Amino acid sequence: MRRALLLAGVVGFLAVALGAFGAHGLKPYLESRHADDPARAAHLLEVWHTACHYALAHALALLAVAALTPHLGGRALSAASWLFLAGTAVFSGTLWALVLSDMSALGAITPLGGLLLLGGWIACALSARSPAAPQPGAKP
Repeated sequence: MRRALLLAGVVGFLAVALGAFGAHGLKPYLESRHADDPARAAHLLEVWHTACHYALAHALALLAVAALTPHLGGRALSAASWLFLAGTAVFSGTLWALVLSDMSALGAITPLGGLLLLGGWIACALSARSPAAPQPGAKP
């Protein structure tokens, strides 16, 4: 539970900090770097915001996992937290790197992050099949 809560805080912080950077500092950089192609600069800014959106959404998913773990426990929720973390790192991370480096080949890796995120949601759904974790003070 504490691990998922820590991860939620770290991912949420990064999503907000990088989203703020995208909103205030990245646009002028992209506009100057792609002065000959303003549409490319606008597209890359949208890609950045997509990465931030997915990171923030999955920070909230990690927070939900942290909240549910004491009640449900189980390997499925643990797997969900790791899949959400890995998926966010790969999905959002490759998009952020793509925007900053303009290496379009990174876009080929991004879907793997999406698959990890989907796996996290499947693991989350499978956790509903797990028996409830024993509550402190409850009689067996």
